Formats: sequence, C-alpha cells, structure tokens
Amino acid sequence: MIAVTQFSGKKVALFGLGGSGMATALALIAGGAQVTAFDDNAESCRIAAEKGIPIANLRHMDWSGFAALVLAPGVPLTHPKPHWVVEQAKTADIEIIGDVELLARERRATCPEAKLIAITGTNGKSTTTALIGHILKAAGRDVEVGGNIGRAVLDLAPLAPGRIYVVECSSYQIDLAPTLDADVGLLLNLTPDHLDRHGDMTRYAAIKERLVAGAKLAVVGADDDYCTAIAERLEKAGHDVVSISCDRAHLSRGLAFDGGAIVSVEDGALVADLSSHPVLRGAHNGQNTAAAIAACRAVGLTDAEIRDGLSSFPGLAHRMQPVARRGSTIFVNDSKATNAEASAPALKTFSDIHWIAGGRPKEGGIGALAPFFPKIARAYLIGEAAEAFSATLAGAADTVICGTLENAVKQAADDAAKSKAETPVVVLSPACASFDQYRNFEKRGDAFVSAVMALDGVEPFTATGKEA
Repeated sequence: MIAVTQFSGKKVALFGLGGSGMATALALIAGGAQVTAFDDNAESCRIAAEKGIPIANLRHMDWSGFAALVLAPGVPLTHPKPHWVVEQAKTADIEIIGDVELLARERRATCPEAKLIAITGTNGKSTTTALIGHILKAAGRDVEVGGNIGRAVLDLAPLAPGRIYVVECSSYQIDLAPTLDADVGLLLNLTPDHLDRHGDMTRYAAIKERLVAGAKLAVVGADDDYCTAIAERLEKAGHDVVSISCDRAHLSRGLAFDGGAIVSVEDGALVADLSSHPVLRGAHNGQNTAAAIAACRAVGLTDAEIRDGLSSFPGLAHRMQPVARRGSTIFVNDSKATNAEASAPALKTFSDIHWIAGGRPKEGGIGALAPFFPKIARAYLIGEAAEAFSATLAGAADTVICGTLENAVKQAADDAAKSKAETPVVVLSPACASFDQYRNFEKRGDAFVSAVMALDGVEPFTATGKEA
C-alpha cells in the first residue's frame, strides 16, 4: 500500500467503494486522514465498514470541514450530469480529485526519486502498460504495474527510490488528476469513446492531453489527427516529445512500425524485429511496441535489454490472445475490443475470419469496420447488437444470429473446420460492451475460453502463444 500522508490530520470525503475506492480509503487512513466514506450501494458500505473505514451518508454531512472529495473514477463528474455528491462538493467549493492525483501528490512530496510512467489512449493502453511492465521486470528493475489495468494505484508497493510505477490511466482518472506529472507520459491514439461521460470529442481529447502535457517526456502517437495536433502543440510549447506510429510513412522522426519491425525513422535503424513474435502481431501492436520502447529507453534501459523483454512477452489476456488450436483453426480471445475501433486490429491482422461479435453496442456501431468485411468468412452475432450488426453486414458478409456466446463458438468452430483456408481463425472481437450478458469484458473472455476448451480435439496454447 502507498500510504497517502498529504491529508494527514485533515477531513476527507470519499465516494465510491469499489476496488479502487476501497484501496484509496485505506491508503488515506494509513496516512493519517480523517476519512468519511459513502457509496450508493449499501453492500459496498457494509464491506468497507468491516474493513474499518468510517461510513456516513454524505448527503447529510456538513461539507464545510472537508479538505477534499476523493471520487472513484466510475462516478460521473460532468456528463451526462454530475453525480449528487459532485454537486455537493462544488457547492461547498471543495476540490474533487481521484486516486491517481493522490499518487502524484504523494510522490512529489515524499519520494520524487520513484519513477512514474503513465499510459493512456483510446485503444492499446492495457497492452502497452503490460508490455512496459514486462520489459522492465525482465531487465531486473523494481517495477509496480497498476491503475486502470487492474490493481488500484494506491494498493501498489510503497514509494521507494529506484522503484518504477507503470500506471494505465483512463480518461476518468485523468479528469480527476489535475497535477499528474509523470516522468514519461504516453498517449497512443484517440478515437470517439466514452462521449456519454465527457460530452464531446473535443473535451475527451483535452482530458487525455493533460497526461502528456504534465509529463517530463511525452510519447505521442502520430496516427490520428487529434494526437498529431497534441504533439505539435507540445513541441511548440517546448516539451520533449517522442513520436511513435504504426506506419513509418506517418513520421519524419521517432519510432515506427515498418514491415514487421520497429525502426528509428531518422536513420532506418532496426530497433526490434517483431515479424515472428507469437503475440505482438499487426501494425497496432507495432504502435504499442514503439511506445513501450520509447518509455523503457527513457528510464534507462538499453535496446538489448528491451529486445530481451520483448521476446518473452506473453501478451495480455483478452486482447488478441491466442488460446487454442483445433486442426488448422486458431481461436483468438479479443474480448477487450469493446468498440469498433478496438476490433479493427484483429480484423486487419487475420484472414478467413469467423467473427464472433455483439453485445451492448457503442455509438456508431460497426460501420467503420466495412473495409474489413470482405475478410469475414461468416459473422456469429450475439447480444443486444445482433440485429443491428446483421443489418450492417447485409450484402457484405454472411451472418448468423446465435444469441449466446456458447452457441456462437460451436457454430463458428464447426464452420471453420470445413474451411479450405490454410489457417481459419475463430475470433471473439465483440466491438461492443459486455454488460448485456456479462459483468465485464474479462468475464466474457473467460466464457469464450471455456467454450473453446469444451470443444473436442482442442490443443491449448501456453502463455507465450505456443502450443502446450
């Protein structure tokens, strides 16, 4: 745990008692803060109280004595409308912050020697975070990985000189971290997402920009107009910027993916060869890898150390994760693809695709994926989006509405077994949220893996993407 001492002896209101909220409350208490916590969910309050966290209904509190409201990232701050607790804090003129802000303040005040690498972007940030953490660990560095990728940031090991914190940051967390000052800030890409929480794309992009604007070194993607504009603004303001891209043609300098390798654009020098990597396939992973290389270089790793770490990276569960083979058919779990843009890499990478898609649809549907429809042997549609996706695919790809994931896996596996293609692929890449049928994308991915493993004649892959 990282005990937060910056509010020692002060009263702090905390709202939201999920995983990160619970860890934040305990970290504040450990640092001497007088915490009053609450959640709209009575069961969450009960569990927190059992852990020794003081609980009181913040609707009925006198807010004049609070120094801050610490808000869980899932609680609406601005859109579609501010949560009632946000309104109360604003009325009392109390700052509203989150766990990533508490980490930033504690690091500045007590251990600035600890390094912080912060990663954001619409897509690819979890893979990039995991990849950076893996490379650093493989090189023998003292590293902690957390944030939006899973483990709450204040639940990580205490701040210490030489320790490197690799933190994935969602737009919600950045919105609650006004003074975030990472040693290395990464912004991979920007496409429309979470607009229900941020109002419009302009505001969403501005929030993401804060992470790199506050960093000593900004690593910024050059593959969309929003990120390109952000990089240009930062450079004009005198920031140190490293540009990265999934296509060498997009850059005049920086690190880019080029024909299966990461190259230094200035001189064409080979930095890392990904052509035979079992997991880091496709141009999108080229962008992720270029970003990871830039970050690891910035904290002192040599290119040889980086290449060693890349070679053993097992991939991220639920993100283009090869899980099994049956005959010539490969089964791929891409459950983390919760919007159309996130599904594009899988459809771009594979051929003869037996595509399992659907769930709770995001704004825009799957129209943006039309260039990849000719690669789809058949689409197996599930959940709330099934009818709409079927209509979009009409005339472009064969479809079948399966209802459930289990039915989709069985039908896709049977069809793939009859394919004449050299390597047919059954891929779950839903382009949708999971919440119509599953609690989260992890549960959906786990259900896919279970359904695949229940098939006859399946050979599972190991964590490195090779057959067991």
